[in-house]
Amino acid sequence: MEERPGAVNFKGNPVTLVGPEVRRGDVAKPFTVFGAEMRPYRLEDGRGRVRVFSVVPSVSGSGACSIQMKRFFDEALQSPDIDVITVSVDLPPTQQRWLEAAGQGRMQVYSDYRDLSFGHAFGVVIKELRMLTRSVFVLDPEDRILYAEVVPDVAQVPSFERVMEAAKQAVPR
Repeated sequence: MEERPGAVNFKGNPVTLVGPEVRRGDVAKPFTVFGAEMRPYRLEDGRGRVRVFSVVPSVSGSGACSIQMKRFFDEALQSPDIDVITVSVDLPPTQQRWLEAAGQGRMQVYSDYRDLSFGHAFGVVIKELRMLTRSVFVLDPEDRILYAEVVPDVAQVPSFERVMEAAKQAVPR
């Protein structure tokens, strides 16, 4: 598997990302992540819809993770034609506790804990920490990547406006 040393910083230190660098125009590779009650979500489950995959290191981590999750959830409420899906390596019960505590029960959150399937497909596994780096991917209804942002420092948040602009432009009219 491809490794990209120093691709991002975590707490001021360069870390290695595992997997290919995903770019605009690429077709997303298959993956499986797990939600509440261990329900699987696969790439093909969202086919036909525009999807924003909001990737965070941990739902119970830094303030940046909560900011990112809540902001994209708010955006999803305003854009019913776009699915916003958060992915982390936290176990599904941990994700569920965060959702309940934050009052965000309707948010779609999935875990990549089992085999880092999503992380490897999108090239966002932090090798040294076995977690996912902060990133966002917008997929069109045919699984083509329209927008890819791997945030250079895990403590920063992505460009919410650019992400949602790309997603809204992809919604079939």
